[in-house]
Amino acid sequence: MKKGILTIAGMLLTVSLVSAGTTVPVLAADEETTLVYGSGDYTRINPAMDEHGEINILIFNGLTAHDGDNQVVPGLAESWEFDDATNTYTFHMAEDAKWQDGEPVTADDVKFTIEAIMDPENGSENAPNYEDVEEINVIDDHTVAFKLEDKNVAFLDYMTMAVLPKHLLEGEDMQTSDFFRNPVGTGPYKIESWDEGQAITLVKNEDYFKGEPSIDKIVFKIVPDDNAKALQLKSGELDLALLTPKDAASFADDDAYTCYDMKTADYRGIMFNFGNEYWQKNRDLIPAVCYGLDRQAIIDAVLLGQGMPAYGPLQRNVYNCEDVEHYDYNPEKSKEILEAAGCEMGDDGFYYRDGEKVGFVISVSAGDQVRIDMAQIAAQELKEIGMDVSVEIPAQTDWAGQMAFLIGWGSPFDADDHTYKVFGTDKGANYSSYSNEDVDKYLTEARQSDDPEVRKEAYANFQKALAEDPAYAMICYIDANYVADSNIKGIDPDTIMGHHGVGIFWNVADWTIE
Repeated sequence: MKKGILTIAGMLLTVSLVSAGTTVPVLAADEETTLVYGSGDYTRINPAMDEHGEINILIFNGLTAHDGDNQVVPGLAESWEFDDATNTYTFHMAEDAKWQDGEPVTADDVKFTIEAIMDPENGSENAPNYEDVEEINVIDDHTVAFKLEDKNVAFLDYMTMAVLPKHLLEGEDMQTSDFFRNPVGTGPYKIESWDEGQAITLVKNEDYFKGEPSIDKIVFKIVPDDNAKALQLKSGELDLALLTPKDAASFADDDAYTCYDMKTADYRGIMFNFGNEYWQKNRDLIPAVCYGLDRQAIIDAVLLGQGMPAYGPLQRNVYNCEDVEHYDYNPEKSKEILEAAGCEMGDDGFYYRDGEKVGFVISVSAGDQVRIDMAQIAAQELKEIGMDVSVEIPAQTDWAGQMAFLIGWGSPFDADDHTYKVFGTDKGANYSSYSNEDVDKYLTEARQSDDPEVRKEAYANFQKALAEDPAYAMICYIDANYVADSNIKGIDPDTIMGHHGVGIFWNVADWTIE
């Protein structure tokens, strides 16, 4: 009998090699289990300042959390109540939760975290979520109360925000502290090592207050290029990755892998930079851009049909309003709008306005092949209606200087999330410098009422106002195509993912590797 050594996702196995038909046990010489995930790169892990990050939920907890149905459930807080008369939420925290350095988690940590986000000096893009917090009162070590100036029915959703340790961050710069290169949290996993640009290795937190996780190590291997992720999955270097639809399709008939084609609230669109002089002069031409996009053609070509045309930011939300202008593909209408605005067709096939060629540049982040492909097809479609549109892939995003950007946003949670701070004037995630008084008014009305009918009307009015004065030329909602080694069990295939497909790790502590 021969013996061989086999390594699967970090598990070292001694395998007996015998003739066919003979059954022998596979003995684990080292029972440590490791999952290797194909991740984008991180320069820091700072959930308080940065809007998203797939790794955050493994290292940190908020007072609340989201379950597989994206409903609010207990996190560090075991229970809470709301006093309608004073607009006060009181949270009662678990008393056995500890920081990964052994220190107890207290209400002072919660107060410190939210105040740091609210401090305008820190420049957090999450700050609009808490702008109506009037007072934060620590009642005792495990009880904290938030008094709001006005109602914000999304507040429990926003308390999923990762709580940070006061004893390690007090007096530190919340943007530049070394803590965010070696963070200490309360979550199911803690950082073992960080090889810059290569991998972030997490080990299970054996003292996790919700129970020790099953998988021993999770490695976030940095693979910024979409195509490389597929190749590394095939070679066994990765166990789990979010792939492009084209790459994911190549795994569909291989039993060694499980394909998870998951719905998302994640949309794509062309974001116009209203701080740019071009749009200050040509804002009235944006509807022509919107009518000039053949969304279904983009979905079919880039997403292999996995997605749906987008006309607004709430299509996966209970408060979606279908009765708005969808800007269905109509190139003739685009030309009518351009000509009505005084644009004239030149000999080169492009429209001119006041002697200047009509057109703009769409910037796209490097490494996101889906967005690059979408932008290139959109640019070609717009050229066909007489707009000189091109695509650039800058090394770094110049939010202030660029003309347009292939944006992605979306949230499966309360409708306030990724609307108020994205489209509200001067809010933390409004990278387009968009401003519309009606949009501001209706978003504020919606967040301040807990009456579903009032919110429904306010969000309908918001969506109509946004459609009449578009901040983006909406393109589509995308599906999240995760591919995993079939030995990984516990992934929830029915959870609706958020922006960047984030959300698959919501129950990671329960995953196992067979």
